[in-house]
Amino acid sequence: MSSLIPFSDEQDPRLVELQQHYRRILELVEPVPDREGLVKTPLRVAKTILDFTSGYTIDPAAILRSAMFKEDYSQMVIVKDIDFYSLCEHHMLPFYGKAHVAYIPNGYITGLSKIARVVDAFARRLQVQERMTSQIKDCIQDTLQPLGVMVVIEASHMCMQMRGVEKQNSITTTSDFTGAFRQAKTRQEFMNLISR
Repeated sequence: MSSLIPFSDEQDPRLVELQQHYRRILELVEPVPDREGLVKTPLRVAKTILDFTSGYTIDPAAILRSAMFKEDYSQMVIVKDIDFYSLCEHHMLPFYGKAHVAYIPNGYITGLSKIARVVDAFARRLQVQERMTSQIKDCIQDTLQPLGVMVVIEASHMCMQMRGVEKQNSITTTSDFTGAFRQAKTRQEFMNLISR
């Protein structure tokens, strides 16, 4: 699903160290940590955590600049329903959902897939949904210098569903915007278009 490359560098020194830590965690929580089903678990979990945090090694602005084109178009561009997975920085449990991103060009556009890649680059970090929303907005605003940007993220948080209040059906929605989207009419147009 992700537009990022899954972690596969067997020589990465972090992989060895993470395996040792996860092996120790298994020894602390599992009565039989060396049983057959758990032998490769530390390696698999180490690879998984490096994959889930691979966004730290990616420059989201460079993604946008790699497909930036001069274009005389100044109407709203929307990429909606961008699936993402992230890790809550408070419990390191997943949160996942959809991001909806709009911008109004001001002389430059970017490749549509680049918007989804920017979402992934910020999602693949230890995150909170509020910060991720603003980071995506700021990256697009600072890089493309459009007339405005708006980001809406809808997500389910496993830290609320599996533990604590255990509310399985709760959805968290965050939004942030700049420029032309400060006008209620423009925001409403965006909300109407993503709700279709």
